[in-house]
Amino acid sequence: MHVVIMGCGRVGAMMAAALERLDHTVAVIDKDAQAFRRLGPDFHGQQVVGPGFDRGVMVEAGIERAGAFAAVSSGDNSNIISARVARETFGVEHVVARIYDPKRAEVYERLGIPTVATVPWTTDRLLRTLLPDGVASAWRDPTGKVALLQVPVDEGWVGRTVKEFQQATGARVAFIMRFGTGVLPETKTVIQADDQVYVATLSGTVSDVVAAAAQSPEEGN
Repeated sequence: MHVVIMGCGRVGAMMAAALERLDHTVAVIDKDAQAFRRLGPDFHGQQVVGPGFDRGVMVEAGIERAGAFAAVSSGDNSNIISARVARETFGVEHVVARIYDPKRAEVYERLGIPTVATVPWTTDRLLRTLLPDGVASAWRDPTGKVALLQVPVDEGWVGRTVKEFQQATGARVAFIMRFGTGVLPETKTVIQADDQVYVATLSGTVSDVVAAAAQSPEEGN
């Protein structure tokens, strides 16, 4: 597959190298020719100088035959404009844009452009390193408002229903990993020993949800 990358910062250069190792052809666009030094001597793809949202520049980079386009420059506006041009003008199937402002990410997702909101994503990665297993979120929506996380569950919840658990924690049980298999629970589903419970909740309530799940039902009453 041919992939066009807009932005030759650290992320763009690392993506280009990784894609070449996977035997994809790559073209990298950047308005600063000096940025291509990050690609290193082993890079064999195309280097195109110019603004990534310029149609002529994108054509030169092979956008018309590209199967994927990634906008990872340092500017939110440039990323989203170039991503929309790739999707709407050239019909590229797989398009993603890196966005620093999570509020903007929500808008762009509604426009059909998948985004990676850098700040919330980085925050989650740091929390996974700092906090005990099962506390940091496994996923957040682009705005950072909704978190999906595995919660440590007190053994007192074994034999209780998902409905009771949700009422006590204020979170919604998204799924349960049971004996290595994912289960989509109903409210009447009974929590079993060794279940790994994943819940969806608002970001501002994560600590309260974790505390409630770690408390036995008897203590919560």
